[in-house]
Amino acid sequence: MRVGTFVLAAQFPGQGQGEALHRAVRTAEVTEESGLDSVWLAEHHFVPYGVCPSAVTLSALLLGRTRRIGVGTAVSVLPTAHPVALGEQAALLHLTSGGRFTLGVGRGGPWVDLEVFGAGPAAYENGFPESLDLLMRWLREPRVGADGERYAFREVAVVPRPDELIGGPPGGPEVVVACTSPKSVKLAAERGLPMLLGMHCGDEEKAEMVALWRTHARACGRSPDEIAAAGHVSAGVVQIADRAADATETLVKAMPGWLKRGLEAHVTVDGRPRTMRDPLAYTELLCALHPVGPPRLAADRLAATAERTGITRFALLAEGSGDLAATEENVRRLGAEVLPQLA
Repeated sequence: MRVGTFVLAAQFPGQGQGEALHRAVRTAEVTEESGLDSVWLAEHHFVPYGVCPSAVTLSALLLGRTRRIGVGTAVSVLPTAHPVALGEQAALLHLTSGGRFTLGVGRGGPWVDLEVFGAGPAAYENGFPESLDLLMRWLREPRVGADGERYAFREVAVVPRPDELIGGPPGGPEVVVACTSPKSVKLAAERGLPMLLGMHCGDEEKAEMVALWRTHARACGRSPDEIAAAGHVSAGVVQIADRAADATETLVKAMPGWLKRGLEAHVTVDGRPRTMRDPLAYTELLCALHPVGPPRLAADRLAATAERTGITRFALLAEGSGDLAATEENVRRLGAEVLPQLA
């Protein structure tokens, strides 16, 4: 079982953006101190839901601040990034960190980001496969050119080569794909890439997505060993307390205010209607789905998810209290009181 933290750099009501980012950095540092496996970093633009606009930039900082844990993006949004630029950054972090970097990528949403960065709605609606394939070629081949609908350029050398990790295994950085629909599951499976599954999904839905991924992977000729070894990642929420009611109360008091403000701030690029989750109901759902409660309950829920879905890698949001000291304590208890029960 590989258990890590998921860092949104959430800006709770009454907090400054610097405060949110400081808590994000400290969460990663305490993640390593607590014996956990990894930290996963989200990126968002123009909203207090999360104030980290570049997960790869924050990854670089945290790879320098840590020595052991893996650091991954969850996720870098491909429609608003050039695949070659992102590939170069991923290769750089992979090589200079000794292979501790994982690049998580996703389609993102139909937000105003597409307008600001000049991508346009088409990059979100139809452009993700082209961007993903160009990114993967950059991470796997010595020279790359493109003749696609969105990207077209002469062949150039890949520098630095991501497969030149000194003392490490061959190949470049691990790439995972955020999947929220059968279409994205098929896309990841066809390319043999593991999935990152969201914290809004329960075990049954995640198990169905893993089964669908395996079906498509087999149909594409992926070997049984490759399919069995796919390191899918389950995102969730964690809050450890001596009593389940206390853990739930902590999140119910803090998360709805952040969720309401953060989700309402999202603006669609083309004025399309959107439906926002009820913040309190969503918080209560997360408490019911994930390791929220005493250490034994938390360990049992993680073990149950692993058994039902086959997923043994977890990225758990630990900052749901909105408080720095409480977040640090939460992470430390996860490492000291929950992790040993999963060995």
